[in-house]
Amino acid sequence: MFAGKPAWVVVLGASAGGVESMREVVESLPKGFPAAVFAVLHIPPYQESRLPQILARCGQLPTSHPEDGAKIHGGNIYVAPPDHHLLIDGDSVSVKRGPKENRFRPSIDALFRSAAYTFGSRAIGVVLSGALDDGTSGLWTIKRLGGVAIVQQPRDARFESMPLSALENVKVDHTLRADRIGPLITGIVQQTPEIMKSSDGALLKRVKVELKVAAEANAFQKGIMDFGELTPFTCPECHGVLVRLMEDKMTRYRCHTGHGYSDSALLEAVMESTGELLWQVMRAFEEAAMVVDHMSKHAAENGDIKQAEMLKSKAKELEQRSKPLHEAVLHHESLSGDNLANSE
Repeated sequence: MFAGKPAWVVVLGASAGGVESMREVVESLPKGFPAAVFAVLHIPPYQESRLPQILARCGQLPTSHPEDGAKIHGGNIYVAPPDHHLLIDGDSVSVKRGPKENRFRPSIDALFRSAAYTFGSRAIGVVLSGALDDGTSGLWTIKRLGGVAIVQQPRDARFESMPLSALENVKVDHTLRADRIGPLITGIVQQTPEIMKSSDGALLKRVKVELKVAAEANAFQKGIMDFGELTPFTCPECHGVLVRLMEDKMTRYRCHTGHGYSDSALLEAVMESTGELLWQVMRAFEEAAMVVDHMSKHAAENGDIKQAEMLKSKAKELEQRSKPLHEAVLHHESLSGDNLANSE
């Protein structure tokens, strides 16, 4: 054990509707709580995070956005800064701008994996309210390496997708309301932890590489492509080749530059990328129609009636060809909206 490192670590992950859930967990943690607490909440990279102030007001533990390299101390809550992964690196905090995972930075999965790798059986993972499935893979890793897996009751969460995904894919130890999670983990961390060394050397090796990817990128050089099967798919973010990674019945993907996706996150990213392409093609057709129409009017003003009529006909043809694209864009947005609604 590293000098000063607490015996236990608690990692909290939430997305949509997760602020209230985190407040309910933190407000019941007592002063002198011995474990270190790490929290990731998905927020836009350009938005200021006031989560440390919110959690500090409702609870009794010092809360902050930590600096990269800060030493970990029990009884403190460390919150991921916007657009940065929050990782546990030995007895220190690691704050990095590595590749996005599940289209987010900070990533819940990345934090959870770092807790599992560093603390093993002394890691407690908590998945709270949120859309889609970030946190499921990380919680699976915590459980697989001997830690404790806790999930907010789906009916208690404002958005139940993340809790439902975790319950479907992980052998969870406890499922309960957010306001009961704090007392539960308080009881757990007061126990003397059983130090268990994982025998899953292959998983530890892969997690080590994935943590390096989250911290530094360069997945290809780190060797992530050696842990899965190459696919015919490309990364929606950078168009790099994707490798398929299996975790029991779960499928994940990593590209050679480091971006990571679950099945549902990859679908969302592909749908968004396709939508952007459709808008670009539609804009190009409409822009061409406007240019040709302008040329037609200019030809008419110069007395070249034949040229003007020809160009006007061409402009109308381009307008007609753009109409199906309008319908395709609207239909695509409808499909994307239905997919997001189903995930929530």
